[in-house]
Amino acid sequence: MSKRPLKDRALAETSAFHRPANHGFVRVAAATPVVHTADPAANADEHIALIRQAAGQGVDLIVFPELSLSGYAIDDLLLQTALLDEVERQVDRIVQTIKDLKIIAVVGAPVRHEQRLYNAAVVIADGWIWGVVPKTYLPNYREYYEKRWFSPASPELNPGGGTHFAGYYAAFGTHLIFSVEDRPDLSFGVEICEDYWAPLPPSTRLALAGARVLLNLSASNVVIGKSVDRAMLSSSQSARAMAAYVFTASGWGESTTDLAWDGQATIHELGAKLAEGERFALESHLTVADIDLDRIAQERMRTGTFADCVRREIKPGDYIEVAIREQGLGQATGDLVRPLDRFPFVPDDPARLDQDCYEAFNIQVQGLMRRLQATGSKTLVIGVSGGLDSTQALLVACRAFDRLGLPRTGILGFTMPGFATSDSTKSNAWALMKALGVTGEEIDIRPAAERMLADIKHPYADGEPVHDITFENVQAGLRTDYLFRLANHNGGLVLGTGDLSELALGWATYGVGDHMSHYNVNGGVAKTLIRHLIRWVAAKEHDGETVRVLHAILDTEISPELVPARDGKIQSTEATVGPYALNDFFLFYITRFGMTPSRVAFLAHQAWKDASTGHWPEGTPEDEKVEYDLPTIKNWLRKFLHRFFQTSQFKRSAVPNGPKVVTGGSLSPRGDWRAPSDATAKVWIDELETNVPG
Repeated sequence: MSKRPLKDRALAETSAFHRPANHGFVRVAAATPVVHTADPAANADEHIALIRQAAGQGVDLIVFPELSLSGYAIDDLLLQTALLDEVERQVDRIVQTIKDLKIIAVVGAPVRHEQRLYNAAVVIADGWIWGVVPKTYLPNYREYYEKRWFSPASPELNPGGGTHFAGYYAAFGTHLIFSVEDRPDLSFGVEICEDYWAPLPPSTRLALAGARVLLNLSASNVVIGKSVDRAMLSSSQSARAMAAYVFTASGWGESTTDLAWDGQATIHELGAKLAEGERFALESHLTVADIDLDRIAQERMRTGTFADCVRREIKPGDYIEVAIREQGLGQATGDLVRPLDRFPFVPDDPARLDQDCYEAFNIQVQGLMRRLQATGSKTLVIGVSGGLDSTQALLVACRAFDRLGLPRTGILGFTMPGFATSDSTKSNAWALMKALGVTGEEIDIRPAAERMLADIKHPYADGEPVHDITFENVQAGLRTDYLFRLANHNGGLVLGTGDLSELALGWATYGVGDHMSHYNVNGGVAKTLIRHLIRWVAAKEHDGETVRVLHAILDTEISPELVPARDGKIQSTEATVGPYALNDFFLFYITRFGMTPSRVAFLAHQAWKDASTGHWPEGTPEDEKVEYDLPTIKNWLRKFLHRFFQTSQFKRSAVPNGPKVVTGGSLSPRGDWRAPSDATAKVWIDELETNVPG
């Protein structure tokens, strides 16, 4: 299955670009109607109202609870012919209503088939019933006695066969995968309540057979703690099946003879919660979210275990595809209805951010500890610039030495001022080394740099103000050359400081430059996360003068300080390579999910177009709460694509060892990213230019 193309790929109309469906999203709703006990007509009224409401919100697929048309807790009334006849009449009402709406509805109903009664889900679209899916596992313990009324689904139900129901002939069975002719990326399967409490839920095999969206129509009474169990099952099933999981349970109005109901509704995708409805609500309502079908497809394609499991578990003919005719789905435009972090590497939930920083810092620390232990080295050499990366590496080194019982004096920090080093960064470097109790020294590299520039006959040696790449790299190279020789001289290791974002952009001097070290603790950490890591370490590990210096470093503009200031403005890294906030966003979605540039641009615009909406990670300074319009995003994305795919891979092919830290992966050729050094960015830039307006 492939992504639905833009309406006009050559023109990339603005309206088409801003339609989520054109970027692989489907809008789903978990419906929680007020229940009218044993009153199918009143229940159908609730269904129709919610279906119309959902259609007005651009919902493509809506799912209702178990036995939603009859009510679940009605016991022997389920065997009353009058009630079953009325259910069928009301199903037909819903069918006629949906005929004029661009939406697919899945409702719960008791269904008669071959002299048996089934607890079933009924799939309705475009004026027709396309399928009836019976419940596989019927609970018959504790408060449930479903086998008193219903027959369980079984392999003997003739997969691919049909049934007459409510005046329609529909596919019948548990082995049905539903697809939509004009949305080839949308495929879904259905299970009912108890099914996903089983050791092997039907939805597992539905996912293996191709369903990307799994629906669970549930009644599920509530007791203390049960909502947590249901959310856990929904989350874990969406993660294990590499799918989206939509769950909705019976709510207000269901009979409380012996049980109570909370109307829990959740939507999960690949383990993450996208939306959660209000529990114990007294009115009918919807829980809506946009599901990323492309991301699900990419995750399955990238995880070979999924395909291997398909080959072992699914045989030809096991499942039948029910192709629902063209629906005209996916017309919604505007904002995505789902959580979307501005910073993919930095969660905006405070508890999750705290946990991520704790894990990231300790991954770095233990990685360095193991390398020190393996080499027997008790000395580290590090260049301390007063910038973010060297600060984080130094903090990691101090913690590693503490845990190994080594004196911090064995950490040899060197500040090495060059032609553009500012007084503030040098003073911050010195203040940090003193506050941390490491051995600090200073080597002025300017005399050596002037000698090298003269030896290679660079114009700067003759007094010309030429500050080109050679001028910059002479300084960067000398700093690293000094560090390696100092390591030799002191029997230690050079600790690298360059981060994941710089590796992505190629923002490092190759070889004998900041590109190289004996071990690099930052190579798996994005720049945006390093900012928060320093804040976290300052709060958790230090106090007094150390905290003051760390915050002073955080307030300093990111600069390589290799070119003298012009008109009072220092050399700005982000003015050259683009905002790290955007670059980290691009990096995450392109390397982690292989997304097209146009899709990345769409997501970036959704995340960054309005600084006043959404959540920001805790501790984000007000001056960092900015926004970017689509032309700005497109401009920096174009430059990112050129740097990442065309000009910097050769540097990533020769990076030093260092621990993988973030879920977006590492760029080590021994890890998550392997690419040729001689590729062109043309395919990606052409796709961007063709499909992103502005």
